[in-house]
Amino acid sequence: METKHGGCHCKKVRYEVRIDLSEKVIECNCSHCQIKGLLLQFVPQDAFTLLQGENELTEYRFNTMKIAHTFCAICGVEAFARGEDGAGNTMIAVNVRSLDAIDLTTLNRVPYNGKDL
Repeated sequence: METKHGGCHCKKVRYEVRIDLSEKVIECNCSHCQIKGLLLQFVPQDAFTLLQGENELTEYRFNTMKIAHTFCAICGVEAFARGEDGAGNTMIAVNVRSLDAIDLTTLNRVPYNGKDL
């Protein structure tokens, strides 16, 4: 587990997260994730701190409406989403691509068939 920083393209939204990038990173094929190229890793809410930009976030929900996909209203980048796991715990889906200085070639990318949900 390490502490990383990330955010959107225009830097209006910034966050800090405790994350283990040796764990799997989900590459979902649902219509939303695929078109945006999202690479996601879920972390508990207490591992995530939004440092700035709450007022810049816009929310988008679709399908089951259970995941709040947040994106910067200025530059449009989805740095993270909020949802719940099966036990009702709040989770943050970090878009790993939004982490600062990330080497995408080192990630353990795991396909996820969200298209058929």
